[in-house]
Amino acid sequence: MPRRVESEFLSERSSVHRLMRDLLEQADVRIGGSRPWDMQLLAPGVPERVFAGGSMGLGESYMDGDWEVEQLDEFFNRVMRAHLEQKVRPSTVIWQALKSRFFNRQSLKRAYQVGEQHYDLGNDFYGAMLDRRMTYTCGYWKDAETLDEAQEAKLELICRKLRLEPGMRVLDIGCGWGSFMAYAAEHYDVECVGVTISREQAAWARKQYPDLPLEFRLQDYREVNDTFDRIVSVGMFEHVGNKNYRTFMDVAHRCLVDGGLFLLHTIGKNERKPYTDPWIDRYIFPNGELPSVGQIGDAVDNLFVLEDVHNFGADYDRTLMAWYENFEENWPRFAKQLGPRFYRMWRYYLLSCAGIFRARDIQLWQWVLSKGGVEGVYPRAV
Repeated sequence: MPRRVESEFLSERSSVHRLMRDLLEQADVRIGGSRPWDMQLLAPGVPERVFAGGSMGLGESYMDGDWEVEQLDEFFNRVMRAHLEQKVRPSTVIWQALKSRFFNRQSLKRAYQVGEQHYDLGNDFYGAMLDRRMTYTCGYWKDAETLDEAQEAKLELICRKLRLEPGMRVLDIGCGWGSFMAYAAEHYDVECVGVTISREQAAWARKQYPDLPLEFRLQDYREVNDTFDRIVSVGMFEHVGNKNYRTFMDVAHRCLVDGGLFLLHTIGKNERKPYTDPWIDRYIFPNGELPSVGQIGDAVDNLFVLEDVHNFGADYDRTLMAWYENFEENWPRFAKQLGPRFYRMWRYYLLSCAGIFRARDIQLWQWVLSKGGVEGVYPRAV
């Protein structure tokens, strides 16, 4: 962008622009700078929207094309490491916290909203972005070079941690497109039941795996009453909400046999606070909420024995960047259907999340829990 036009924007409301400039410089980000993580203003009013709306104003003004950053992931890495979000606290953040504290935003009545808005975007769209097994959670990159390898390594890691044996019956809470269930059935000769709130996921999985001992249910987790030898939940706990954490664990305890193992794979936050990012909540994951270590601990108290916790949150950065590369490569197939505003929204979602994981502001945990304690479970299968 020509520096002359940038200067015109800066002169409109100089105090607000100066405040934004000074804040960004704390993160080594410059307005109008030449580095790939520097911010380019393309329309007036961006600082005003950001200070008025926080993350909502930042995200929506990006979707509107009012500003640009060449390397958006690194922009967010620097902003989050400098904790700039703590210095912009608009009323939307306060209202979001109040809703989380006083209302059950993840009630049974509202449970299917995220499926309809996010997961039902289309199987072709997700197939173009994800690995060949359609695994929409963090890969395990310890010895992997490709996205397919990282996702299979993650699935194998889960199977080893659960100590699967032939003939076991396994429940997958939030089964997605069935990648774990299919892998476990193929490699460990187990039977699986999966529950999802996405019609598209359930339909795709039933068609994809007709010859494996898998059952896919369009069902909320609170409605499951069967008994299982093992339980797994991969990337679903982020939709449960703090009002329901104990209920979720009660369901897992009720459905797991004595001496059984339960693996919980979830994104988590570094502190206990009733807060959900307003932009993510409106445009990507409605009613989502990340748990803290303490909140999960409270929820499992006197129900399970904690056998192991494993954090590989840094691997989510690499996973998201791999998804972004696939998204960019395949976008021409969907451009006419979804449009330019969706493109900017999705780009912002993937790259901002990659930057936030890179900054270690959020984590990825695998908790292994046993019902009653199990001898010889570990050392860990990593």
